[in-house]
Amino acid sequence: MLADWFREHSTPLTTLDPQQPLDDLEGLREIVGDARVVAIGEGAHFVEEFSLARQRVLRFLAERCGFTVFAMEFGFSEAFPLDRWLQGEGDDGDLAKVSRAAAEWGAADLMNWLRHHNRTSAHPVRFAGIDVPEAGGALRPALEPVADYLRNVDPDALRLVDTVLEVSDRFLKGCGSGAAAGPAWAGLQPAEQNELTATLARLLLRLRAAEPLYVSRSSQSRFDIAQRRVEAACHTDYMFQAMNALLSGRGLAADLSVREIYMAESVRWHLEHAAPGTRIVLAAHNSHIHKTELELGGGLTALPMGQHLQRMLGQDYRAVAFVHTADHVPEMYPDASATVGFTLADSPLQPAEPGSVEAALTDAGLTDRITLTDLRHAPRDAQGAPLLNGIRSQSSLLSTPVPEAFDAVLAVPTVTRDHTVHF
Repeated sequence: MLADWFREHSTPLTTLDPQQPLDDLEGLREIVGDARVVAIGEGAHFVEEFSLARQRVLRFLAERCGFTVFAMEFGFSEAFPLDRWLQGEGDDGDLAKVSRAAAEWGAADLMNWLRHHNRTSAHPVRFAGIDVPEAGGALRPALEPVADYLRNVDPDALRLVDTVLEVSDRFLKGCGSGAAAGPAWAGLQPAEQNELTATLARLLLRLRAAEPLYVSRSSQSRFDIAQRRVEAACHTDYMFQAMNALLSGRGLAADLSVREIYMAESVRWHLEHAAPGTRIVLAAHNSHIHKTELELGGGLTALPMGQHLQRMLGQDYRAVAFVHTADHVPEMYPDASATVGFTLADSPLQPAEPGSVEAALTDAGLTDRITLTDLRHAPRDAQGAPLLNGIRSQSSLLSTPVPEAFDAVLAVPTVTRDHTVHF
């Protein structure tokens, strides 16, 4: 039944080339509707086909649907200088100077394409970050700009930032991600861990209490950005313990939701601080954008960003999953000796599980083409439960009522590891 339904309802797409005509994507217009935020996902990180699909869908949504901001699973604080470069500041070859993370973590082609798009298109887009710094592997990208801000508005509070950075430098130097930072944090003495948390809490409370004074000495915009940066640091500090507990097999249910709520609230922050009529294309992993609980390994892992955004925005939020039907995928394997806390290697995949999106596409004979499928009216059983109940996430199966998690799915037949990844 699922195979027949996919054969009848999947629209073939002609190409992944973002420079080619966009008419084949017109089916996306009805799925998107009037939503203010449309999330486009990826079933695995570091896949070239997903990056190309993002570029093409972003171009369609900007040129034909009026979207004006491209937000990404990227540090809130780090995005501001990158946005200026994407708007034309500096030279074309400056990406690595502006953002080492973008240059080394598989976003180089996307960012270079976006800079060119903004220079040549009648529909340029701004760039916005929504995530904690370096996905939870650093504090300096968020707090160094806060220190610069405090030098002007409240020099006496600088000691709080200095204390946090002094403690964090004891374990974060050399870390490149939250996967590495969690175990490194565990090497601190409990008194040092508590000092870090307490000092960040004091810093955030001082900012909130002194807002009228700070705004009078700067501006509301500068204060709002500084506060959001400190909030990023507080969420990151929580994630040190959460990631260490997860990797040690002692994680609390839904503990990783702390990062998810920060990303969701960052999306709302950008909407509230943008011009009227702003519409956001939001790029993040499928596991972040879906609207149902994230359960991997038999337990509740997180309440994802998409679930929070659905509660915040209702019908103003849409989620489009990107999947593939290949028999392998790049996977991140925990590795304490690696700078980023994991090793990236190709993982062979078992045949897709019955009831999954990938199995339905395979059974429908759609594994040799690119397709877009509207899931909002996908078939259900006699009790009303969706027949689609699984979707791959990296090399694992995510069991979830798929049509309730995503509004649509874009599928590609091949997987190529992104050649711009360097870590």
